[in-house]
Amino acid sequence: MNSLLDYILIGVVAVMLVAVAVMLFYNRRWLSREKEADAASKNQLNRLAIILQTGKLRLWTFNINLRRYYSISENGEETHEYFPIDFAQFYDRDDFERLRAVIFDMCDDKMQNSTLRIKSAPDAKDGQRQYEVTLSIVERDKNGHVRTLLGVQRDITEALKRETEASQLVMRYHTVFNSAFSDMIYYDKDGRLSDINDKACNSFSIDDRKGLLLSDLRIKDNPTVSDSIDFSRRPERIRTTAILNIADLERQGYHLTGSKQSGNFYYESSVNPVVGKEGELEGIYVTGRNVTEMVDSFHRQQEGVKRLREVHQNIQGYISNINYALRVSDVRLVNYYPDKYTFEISDNVSQTRLRLSQLRCIRLATPRFRKTVSVALHRMDHKRPQVIEQTIEIILHDKQQRPIWLMFSMMPVFGADGQVERYFGMCRNMTELVETERRLAIETKKAQETETLKQTFLTNMSYEIRTPLNTVVGFAELFESDHDPADEPVFVEEIKKNSNHLLELVNDILYLSRLDAHMVESHPVETDFTLCFDSYCLAGLSNVKPGVKAIIDNDYEHLKVNIDPEHVSKLLQRCCIVAADFTHQGTIRCKYEYWHGELIITVEDTGVGIAPERMPTIFNRFNRNPNQEKYGTGLDLPIIQALARMMGGDVEAQSELGKGTTARITIPCEATLVEKKKKEE
Repeated sequence: MNSLLDYILIGVVAVMLVAVAVMLFYNRRWLSREKEADAASKNQLNRLAIILQTGKLRLWTFNINLRRYYSISENGEETHEYFPIDFAQFYDRDDFERLRAVIFDMCDDKMQNSTLRIKSAPDAKDGQRQYEVTLSIVERDKNGHVRTLLGVQRDITEALKRETEASQLVMRYHTVFNSAFSDMIYYDKDGRLSDINDKACNSFSIDDRKGLLLSDLRIKDNPTVSDSIDFSRRPERIRTTAILNIADLERQGYHLTGSKQSGNFYYESSVNPVVGKEGELEGIYVTGRNVTEMVDSFHRQQEGVKRLREVHQNIQGYISNINYALRVSDVRLVNYYPDKYTFEISDNVSQTRLRLSQLRCIRLATPRFRKTVSVALHRMDHKRPQVIEQTIEIILHDKQQRPIWLMFSMMPVFGADGQVERYFGMCRNMTELVETERRLAIETKKAQETETLKQTFLTNMSYEIRTPLNTVVGFAELFESDHDPADEPVFVEEIKKNSNHLLELVNDILYLSRLDAHMVESHPVETDFTLCFDSYCLAGLSNVKPGVKAIIDNDYEHLKVNIDPEHVSKLLQRCCIVAADFTHQGTIRCKYEYWHGELIITVEDTGVGIAPERMPTIFNRFNRNPNQEKYGTGLDLPIIQALARMMGGDVEAQSELGKGTTARITIPCEATLVEKKKKEE
């Protein structure tokens, strides 16, 4: 019994040992396979990482049930979980909406996979990237519904950039080649025609460009460069100029656009070989242009330059003549620009001498013409289409110290828009003409006044002379008629009286005529006026009426002045005579003084005086007072004024009717000795 149990235990132990051995064997085998699987998985992951790195790929999944996006690392592990709103931040807003629409279509089993291009969100550092996203279904649930989507995102920014650059390069090549302003022809390395642009086709009148490219033409068939290229060796870059005959080219089959012309056809070209990296010939570019028109234009230009030079010389001659005319006629060219408010003056056609602002123009005019200038500038500022003509006086003076007068005549100049652009005209110096007109007006006025004075004088003189002469003749005739001998003394007295008056009148007329004709001259000599003054006054006051007191004030011990004593004596005597004639009572006072280079003589009386309205005419010849009484002979006051002015001085009078008159005579002179009397204490 015991031995049976032992055998059973041994069998059980043996079975257990075998089972353990088997388990160890299969465990080792499973571990070995798991290790191999891990190695293979790791190898696959490494390959995946390399692919992701080299292909710039990014993997992510979308769990439909959870509505989550998961970023897949290079090890195949989910590294980040994103909500849709967070995941959308990586992409352009509109492109992400397109991506979501595709994802929803795949969730509804409308498509199994899809590929689309989307853009990233703009980034300040990397800018905006371009991605190609491939979506596929990677997991379904037990009901066959889509559960997980896999997104493989590839960065194609650089690839698109290279593709765009290549496309642009090809486009630029064709654009430059076909739109070049010169003829462009390309031959391959064997010298066969490979490409030709439209400009070259037009130059050689080629209508069928495609047919020409298929015709197997060689560079040696090009008449513009065939004679310049040595095909026995590799062509080098050369420039050629061909002079071809049009008729010969047409015989060779070239129908030029300019075939209507006759003679030579001028064409210049440049042969440019294209060499590879190893120095091998890859092709030949020929650029050229038809310069026939240019050559003809050059000849025409030379002829035109010759004519232009002749015209220029003629214009320069005209300009010189104009400038000379402006210079000798004292005329200036003027321009006014309303938009710039600038006034320009020039003395020649080609150069502006002076630029003035509006304010300067106004200030240059004299005060009475500033408003005129302002009005003229205002009219031009408003661009009125009117001719501006003004003659103004300016504050400047010429070499003779005369105020300058300028006459402006300006007309509007219109621009392309029909508006006034500027005003152009001439400015002429009218000083001489204005001065001549002024002097002429003064002389005319003087002549008119002289003529009027002459007529008045002659009329008055004839009347004044006839009056005493008729009296003399009348009393003389009384001697021949019956008369009382006792009346003869009266007749004789009247004849003598009127004869003396007639003699005085004739003498005064003759003397005044000599003064008017400047036949009387002043001869100043040094004279002690203190010694002469009393005698001059007494000679004129000899006919003072009874009841009138003559007073002579002489406040100087000595006053030596350079005067003409003869004419001063006549002037003072006549002044005293007139005062004595019209002073019936009161006093007549005579005095003098020397003040600031002038001898001032004053004669005051208490006579009848002169009414204020008569004062302006008291120095007229044969002037009479309101009682029709003459002042002396009627020529005394005019002679007094003429004598004073002849010696460089003048005479003025102040009077009040019924109270008397004061006459003040001023004579410029130089004093050599001035000594006043000492006042008694």
